Amino acid sequence: MAKPNYQFEKRQRDLAKKAKQEEKRQQKLANKSQPEADDLPQGDAGQPLNPLARPG
Repeated sequence: MAKPNYQFEKRQRDLAKKAKQEEKRQQKLANKSQPEADDLPQGDAGQPLNPLARPG
């Protein structure tokens, strides 16, 4: 029976961890670059309110 290759397994775990961290970093960058629509006050129709617009 062949003995386990622990170095290979550890390397695979490390690569998976790095890939996951990179994916999280990319997701954070994408979220940071997009303006948050939730931060704006919402009107009755669910549209962001414009404080300079006049009701018409």
